[in-house]
Amino acid sequence: MNKIEHIGIAVKDLKIANEVYTKLFGTPPYKTETVESENVSTSFFKVGESKVELLEATNPESAIAKFIEKKGEGVHHIAYAVDDIKAEMNRLKKEGFVILNDAPKRGADNKLVCFLHPKSTNGVLIELCQEIK
Repeated sequence: MNKIEHIGIAVKDLKIANEVYTKLFGTPPYKTETVESENVSTSFFKVGESKVELLEATNPESAIAKFIEKKGEGVHHIAYAVDDIKAEMNRLKKEGFVILNDAPKRGADNKLVCFLHPKSTNGVLIELCQEIK
């Protein structure tokens, strides 16, 4: 793993959250997009060399909607940049981590992503991200 790529924050209303974080960081999000496969709308803010991703559910059955229903708004995941997501997935499986998807999938911000189950990472949902080239 190379660095923390971004911190994902679950929000109820992306428009309102964008206003809050624009005031907080002093700059608007550099990107917004919808990720149909995950049933979310996202926005990204640059914070130094890292990013903050805000996530709003677009479907009441989505993982983000369920997270907010159970825990409320807040930190949802920490994403780490990797050079070779498939190799990293294999390495982590061998180390005993529970991978939530069998193969990397297309995520937001031009990335291939996969997630590690929080039960195997001390309660933190971990996302691995590889830039799509």
